[in-house]
Amino acid sequence: MSTVELTKENFDEIVSGNDFVLIDFWAEWCGPCKQFGPVFERSSEKHDDLLYAKINTEKEPELAAAFEIRSIPTLMIVRDNIAVFAQPGALPEAALEDVIGQARALDMDEVRASVAEAQQAQGDNGEQAQGK
Repeated sequence: MSTVELTKENFDEIVSGNDFVLIDFWAEWCGPCKQFGPVFERSSEKHDDLLYAKINTEKEPELAAAFEIRSIPTLMIVRDNIAVFAQPGALPEAALEDVIGQARALDMDEVRASVAEAQQAQGDNGEQAQGK
């Protein structure tokens, strides 16, 4: 399976329309990105049930900024519209496969509950800071 190029125009539609998305943030001038690219491609051929996408940080600076990408390549995994993994650096093939396995094994009900809990705690802290 080939990778999909994500842009600010198609990002929401593509990511929300797929349950499991691996996103490679990269740039043409980046040496480690060029090393990771073939690893990412080979992985996409092994996992035809997952969507592999790339964001060129030079062409899509708004997306890079929105996800606070400070170093490339950065791999992000989004499951059910929740970013469950984000790590800079060119992963070796075995490490990428391990990360995919861990992301597949996640109990997304637990993840959603944890996210809701964190958001609730953030809201409570905000109210306390405002003296409510």
